[in-house]
Amino acid sequence: MMAGSQWELPPELCCRPMAFVALTGLDVVYNAVHRAIWDAFCANRRADRVPISFKVLPGDHEYPKCRTKRTSYEWYIPKGILKTGWMNKHLNLVPALVVLFYELDWDDPQWKEKQSECATKVEIVRTSLQGRNTKVAVVLIQKKTPLPPGEDLVASERAAALCNACDLSGKSLFVLPHTDHLVGYIIRLENAFYEHAQTYYYTEIRRVKSHKEFLNKTTHQLLFVRHQFKIAFFSELKQDTQNALKYYRTAYSLVHELRAHETNMLEIKTMAGFINYKICRLCFQHNTPLDAIAQFRKHIDLCKKKIGSAELAFEHAAWMSKQFQSFGELFDEAIKLGLTAIQTQNPGFYYQQAACYSQDRKTLAQQLCQAGASYPSPEPGDTQSGGLDFYGQRPWRQGHQSIDPPDAEKEKMGIVALQSKERDVPHSELIIALLSNAVAQFKKYKCPRMKSHLMVQMGEEYYHAKDYTKALKLLDYVMCDYRTERWWGLLTAIVSTALRCAYLMASVRDYMIYCMELLGRASTLKEEQKLRIEKNLIKVLKNEVPEAEPECDPVSVTAARALWNDRMALAGSNEFTIEVQDYIPFIQCKAKFQAPSFHVDQPIQLQVFLRADCPHPVSFHKLSVSLSNQEYNQWCVVESVGQESMSLLPGKTKCYNFSFVAKTEDVGKKIEMTGIELMLGSHDGGRCVFVGWRGAGGDAASTHEALLASRSSRRCGRAVEARQELDWDSLSMQPSTMIISRVPKISVQLSHQPPALNNEMYCIRLTIQSQEGGVARDVKLTAGLKPGQDANLGQTTHVTLDCSKVCDDTSPALLPDIPLGDLTPGQQDETVTIETVVPFEVSAKFVSTKFEPLERVAVDIPFLLMTDILSSSPWPLLLVSSSLQLLTMTTNTAQLQSQLQEDLPSFGRVRESLSVRYHIENRTALVQEVEMAVEPSDAFMFSGLKQVRLRILPGSEQQMLYNYYPLMAGYQTLPQLNISLPRCLTTNTHTLRRFLPQRIFVKPQGRQLDDASIAAA
Repeated sequence: MMAGSQWELPPELCCRPMAFVALTGLDVVYNAVHRAIWDAFCANRRADRVPISFKVLPGDHEYPKCRTKRTSYEWYIPKGILKTGWMNKHLNLVPALVVLFYELDWDDPQWKEKQSECATKVEIVRTSLQGRNTKVAVVLIQKKTPLPPGEDLVASERAAALCNACDLSGKSLFVLPHTDHLVGYIIRLENAFYEHAQTYYYTEIRRVKSHKEFLNKTTHQLLFVRHQFKIAFFSELKQDTQNALKYYRTAYSLVHELRAHETNMLEIKTMAGFINYKICRLCFQHNTPLDAIAQFRKHIDLCKKKIGSAELAFEHAAWMSKQFQSFGELFDEAIKLGLTAIQTQNPGFYYQQAACYSQDRKTLAQQLCQAGASYPSPEPGDTQSGGLDFYGQRPWRQGHQSIDPPDAEKEKMGIVALQSKERDVPHSELIIALLSNAVAQFKKYKCPRMKSHLMVQMGEEYYHAKDYTKALKLLDYVMCDYRTERWWGLLTAIVSTALRCAYLMASVRDYMIYCMELLGRASTLKEEQKLRIEKNLIKVLKNEVPEAEPECDPVSVTAARALWNDRMALAGSNEFTIEVQDYIPFIQCKAKFQAPSFHVDQPIQLQVFLRADCPHPVSFHKLSVSLSNQEYNQWCVVESVGQESMSLLPGKTKCYNFSFVAKTEDVGKKIEMTGIELMLGSHDGGRCVFVGWRGAGGDAASTHEALLASRSSRRCGRAVEARQELDWDSLSMQPSTMIISRVPKISVQLSHQPPALNNEMYCIRLTIQSQEGGVARDVKLTAGLKPGQDANLGQTTHVTLDCSKVCDDTSPALLPDIPLGDLTPGQQDETVTIETVVPFEVSAKFVSTKFEPLERVAVDIPFLLMTDILSSSPWPLLLVSSSLQLLTMTTNTAQLQSQLQEDLPSFGRVRESLSVRYHIENRTALVQEVEMAVEPSDAFMFSGLKQVRLRILPGSEQQMLYNYYPLMAGYQTLPQLNISLPRCLTTNTHTLRRFLPQRIFVKPQGRQLDDASIAAA
């Protein structure tokens, strides 16, 4: 019948098909040699050994009978697609090869008798196979190691005689020496057996293919699918997975070409699921996961609309769930074997979808399966054989392929029986198992939101299964994620389910926590719902039974009321402490010290702000703050007086101020808030609940709200400051403060005149005046450089109290503990920054005789050394003496190889001739060739050689005379004289020309005075 396990895939479909080889003639119980042979075949099989399934059978074992071969399919009408026992038959019942083991040595004295006995056993095996194509082989167990082929003539003759007696080919007779190398011989035997099995399955494939010519597509559609499936399965047994995949794909296409109706829909889907499983498994095996995913999507698209009977719609949901689950298992198995999955494509999505279909199955079962319907008797599924003949058929109409059911009444009873059995299926367990698999996958691939979402579904499923403890544990685990990410709508739904669990469990503590959260600002419940929850919370605080939560199971509510009544009787457990830091309760709390530090003589001011978010005012009886130094806790408590309680108005902020004076021994210590506690309820016949916050308050949403408030205040600017009402979100928490010593009443005045000059004494006058009421003894002063500055500064700075003498290197940079006499107690630090400057700076530079800057000087060429003294002091400086010290030159000074001089008047006059004489001296030991050229100028005309080439003897001088005729007045540039020395490449024109003046002042042309003018003057 279609029970919960009906949708499990048969194990023979899910396993890896391997060639089946039967071993006979082995007594593995009493014969040690035979046992060793069997262990060598089966024990510790490595992956590199051939895929064969071995089984030890008795020699006269009865194998399944072979049906009579059909010669014609003309009048044959198939009753189904695939028989339920066919795969198991070829995996475990019908061997591809039967191997007979027989102990016989070539030199056995009773050779004839044993040869005859062996032939008889072979004949018994052949008879038991009853006409099947199964191969038969004989293995002779021998005590001696055989000689190489061709050397033992007796063995060759007797082997041929034995083959004739047993009607075997030479390739079917083997020798197995029982020696130390048994495993090696066994592996060689396995390879030979594998070849025989390959031949058998190849023959079976050809036999199935030969039926195709007798089939027609009108009445034999089922056979086309069956034969393709069989060929593919035989190919798998033959380990030809590529051809197997090809034939499975063909079978899958053919199964969807079958005419589908309600009576055969289940059979079509069942076979489609089987074949799809095989295709996907082989695709993963071939390392083509994308092909497997594409095939599965195609499979789901083709089958998701094939629901079948509407009264059994839950069966379709169950089948769809199993398809996704099976593919997820295949995917996961492939990953374990080395396939790489990604975050967006992993087995978790398939397990999740399987869980969704299981939830649909549960919903449909609740709708279709009437609780009052009784199980029909006799059971319509009873069959003579006790099982199904074909996969996917109904037990009460096996073998019927007609569109209409053969017996309408039996069909109706069968549907009622299926519905009745579906009611007993543990749907929630199935859903939770699938969701658990999905959660494990999403956790593995780091998908936290998917994991949380599915854990919520698991919690809700546990709730429906009435396992409220596990439901509450799961829901409480994921709530923190939704609080952190601020999914308020989702959080409200989860907390509402958790509240129902807490009520049905009568868990007082959890019930109050979730009531507080559902009344808080993060809850999206409507006002009337909050009012109902608030009334229930008040009832619990009064030690009364709360009203049942809506949508709870009536039977569970009755049991819960009894539990609540038991809780009321337990007077000793009426006091609860609830830490709400990790929740979002209906009371908010923030606290702060009014300053980050307080002097020891000042009262420490502490403020606690409370705000209620529930519909009605909240009453409480006590508020206390715990500090790191518990001695101060007594000053940070406020309690109600008498029967009157303190209250918080909805949406209003209330501030409570505390103050206390720190002790002197706490100077330099930090005082921190360790917790805040608010007491709800009372001890007078009710429950007392201490709502606690760690540190300075706040809850799971406070940090983000404070961040938003700070951003908003920056945008709005001063508009926020203008508000009269206190903005809760902008309130900051100050959880700690520092106790510092009080400020001494001492005035310190420094008198000095900056800047200070380097290497000079700098005077600072210090005036200390006490304004304290009492007198202090042994007051000392420390003066000098402030610690922590540059080390070089401390080494070059010296301090002294004696103004009459100059400091030297023995004077320290800091003068500690200078006695001041009697002053008021206390310490006063005064730091002054003094600017220091260098008194004067001396700079020197080299210039030519024309005051032009020189980068280098030359031998025998005069130059000037100019020194400048720049004062940086604001006061006049008296230089007592100065001296110039020249260092000894350690590098070679350049020596010019030629010297150029010019005789030039101090000025010229417009239109009056100006004589210029150039002197060129050769200072080398060689005759120098000189090329001279005068460049024209707009300000002068000139006469003389414009371009000339001449030779100058060593140590001699040559003169060149030019007459310049000025044309313009003022400072004018002289015509440039270009000189080159072809034989002295190291001397350039610029080096020689720097000794010549570049400009000359030209006076205007003078007027000639006549005699009349002179007389008039």
